[in-house]
Amino acid sequence: MRKSISSMYFVTTALLLVVSAAIMSLIQLWMAMGYFSREQQETLTEVVNIVCTRLAEEADDLQQLREEGQLRTTLERAMKLVASTSRTILYITDADGVLALTTEENKKSEGQSKLTEQTMVEAASPAGFFESGTLGGLYNDRYYTAGRAFYKNGTTEIGGYVFVSSAVQNLHIFIGDMFSGFVLSAGLMMLASSLLAIVFTNRLTTPLRRISEAAGRFGKGDFSVRVPVSGTSEMAQLAETFNDMAHNLETIDSSRASFMGNIAHELRTPMTSIKGFIDGMLDGTIPPELQQRYLGLVSQEVGRLTRLIQNMLDISKLEAGEHRVNAQSYDIWESLVGVLSSVEQRLESQKIQLEGMNPSRTIVYADPDLIYQVVYNIVDNALKFTPEGGYLRIQVQKMGGEVKVSIRNSGQGIAPDALKFVFDRFYKEDKSRGLNKKGSGLGLHICKVLVTLCGGSIWAQSQEGEWCEFNFTLPCEPSTARKPGQGQKKNS
Repeated sequence: MRKSISSMYFVTTALLLVVSAAIMSLIQLWMAMGYFSREQQETLTEVVNIVCTRLAEEADDLQQLREEGQLRTTLERAMKLVASTSRTILYITDADGVLALTTEENKKSEGQSKLTEQTMVEAASPAGFFESGTLGGLYNDRYYTAGRAFYKNGTTEIGGYVFVSSAVQNLHIFIGDMFSGFVLSAGLMMLASSLLAIVFTNRLTTPLRRISEAAGRFGKGDFSVRVPVSGTSEMAQLAETFNDMAHNLETIDSSRASFMGNIAHELRTPMTSIKGFIDGMLDGTIPPELQQRYLGLVSQEVGRLTRLIQNMLDISKLEAGEHRVNAQSYDIWESLVGVLSSVEQRLESQKIQLEGMNPSRTIVYADPDLIYQVVYNIVDNALKFTPEGGYLRIQVQKMGGEVKVSIRNSGQGIAPDALKFVFDRFYKEDKSRGLNKKGSGLGLHICKVLVTLCGGSIWAQSQEGEWCEFNFTLPCEPSTARKPGQGQKKNS
């Protein structure tokens, strides 16, 4: 079973919190133990110094503690007062390290316990003695112990040793209290963090759930759904991108449906005509003397179907990026002169006057074959709608890093509201797409694709009832070539 983002985020957050709390507790434990040890050393050392000063003043030799009862009683009371006040144990020996006095309740017999040589050496050093242990076996349990030697009053002769101890169990109590407080605070912190994680996770995943729901509706064919966009976070950017994708998918789906309808219409019209003509010849409706004429019409419709299918194949290859552009620097007039030479007979038969044919070397950077097809399609389209006795005008201008080519023809022109659609696939001003309407509606669309591939732009202008003009631009050199889709001029 797949885990949701919410549960994964919550589990991850919880694990991070637990690991962080564990690491923090270990660090605090280590620091607390060090702090407690230093605090105990300072406290015990201070008590040792006080006791040593008192002993140096009251007794020159601790042997007197065992021989003079009055002195022993006085010191013992003073030592017990110090021990109870500081919550420590005092352990006093003579100069030989033999126990003379202790405040420990379960003490070993006085005169029988003795310090080790190493302990006495460390206690007599300037730094004094400190350890966490049993003081060489004199204690039954582990203690923090600080000690030092004291000297007979007014001399440098060691009079004995004083050791002050605090049970290590105090550390356990300190750590236990600290750990209890830490667990309580960590628990409250994790509870608060968990609640915040749930809230923020819900806010984080809500846009994702909406996008997921929208994607599910896309899968069922509903391309109208959109995701609400709020804020400027990455999620908002994702929602905007998703909505753009949805809009593009909706446009593509609408275009596909329109494209399929247009194809069906374009194919059905000539095929219906062909079938009607042939059926008429077969059933005798068309007499034998007219059959040759109608066979010519059938041939024209077949040619129309062939051109339509070829244009559709060309568009598919161009839009799929299968056509390789072989751009090079060459004279644009080569394409213009070549196309106009090929339609010379049509110009003469329709008595169309050719204007602007003043070739002068004008270099463009484009694919000669593609531009030849662009010029041919525009000129062919112009000749279809130029009335007999009209004109066809060619103009070439260099403008900065581009060359503009204009091809104008006289005639009825294009309605203003139709100008922005003339480069769409299968677009015709005659929506009936009747038999007498010229063209398939693909030639100008192919022109737009080809010019764009060469880094230029194309648009149409018209004065309804007078003229129509198609303009396209091409770069003069590679550095000025536009990327496909950039700098496209709008139809005016």
